[in-house]
Amino acid sequence: MENNQPIIIKRVKRIAGGHHGGAWKIAFADFATAMMAFFLVLWLLSTATPEQKIAIAGYFKDPVGFSESGTPYIIDLGGTPTLAPENTLNPEVKSQPQPDKVTIDAEQVEGMAEQVEKERLELLLQELQNKVEENPQLKKFKDQILFEITPDGLRIQIVDAENRPMFDSGSARLKPYFEDILLAMADTIKAVPNKISISGHTDAKPYSGTGDFGNWELSANRANAARRALIAGSYPDAQVARVVGYASSALFDRENPFNPVNRRIDIVVLTKKAQRAIEGSQGAEPAPEQTPTQGQGGPGEVPVTPADPNALPADKEPLPAHELRERLNLFEDPAPKPAEPPKQ
Repeated sequence: MENNQPIIIKRVKRIAGGHHGGAWKIAFADFATAMMAFFLVLWLLSTATPEQKIAIAGYFKDPVGFSESGTPYIIDLGGTPTLAPENTLNPEVKSQPQPDKVTIDAEQVEGMAEQVEKERLELLLQELQNKVEENPQLKKFKDQILFEITPDGLRIQIVDAENRPMFDSGSARLKPYFEDILLAMADTIKAVPNKISISGHTDAKPYSGTGDFGNWELSANRANAARRALIAGSYPDAQVARVVGYASSALFDRENPFNPVNRRIDIVVLTKKAQRAIEGSQGAEPAPEQTPTQGQGGPGEVPVTPADPNALPADKEPLPAHELRERLNLFEDPAPKPAEPPKQ
């Protein structure tokens, strides 16, 4: 039996896809428009004043109050929103705009100023440390240069070492390398407007000289010598608030009073609060009013000078000027000459 069923061959014709259309462009344009409107609203909110924000919020809460106001628009031609508080339905809408300025009390201002000053001193500390590390001349003495932030300000301590003292023994004469340290630091310290306090310290070893000169005078002389070196390094003299000598009353190493580190120079870059405490900015109390008494300004009376409680007795003559200067001039001559006995 013959199979006469026809053979069907299906040929699939592949045609490349046609154009998809521009529907996506419309969707993207809508999205871009929405984003533009969104950022425009954010910009308007960031630039609007508190009064404008209150007015806009009141309009959306109570459009009736605005529609019956003096202008049919939300914002009039002058740029100022106009409210109708007598017709508003929202009791929360305020007719008086809030002030733009925020009141800050004195404590907050002082706290912010102290924070800024602390950050400034921390930057100065970092800059001085970098200068010591980068300067080969200072790096040799970095173990003798100590920095720390204290309640009074930035403290810079330059201490003695056993083989590298800052001064000649028993003298206020600076060693050359100590002068170089102070000269190198003067430029950096003067970059801040804060004043400085310079103090000198000795160890507990008694001064070996004769006369009335001792560790108190020696420490004060050394502090003043450090001041002169800073001034020579172009530091303003008016920025020095205090120069003082402590002798051995504030030891660095209390366990070992004879440790060389107790002989040191402290330079404190003062905070404004510490500076006011030193300079006495509270002011002196006003002198009490004097009531006229007998012999003081009465009609026809001759004023009588009151007796000075610190005046010398009448039987003792004051010392000559040159002799008084020799007795009191202890800061220039470590061993003043003893007064000569009176001639017979």
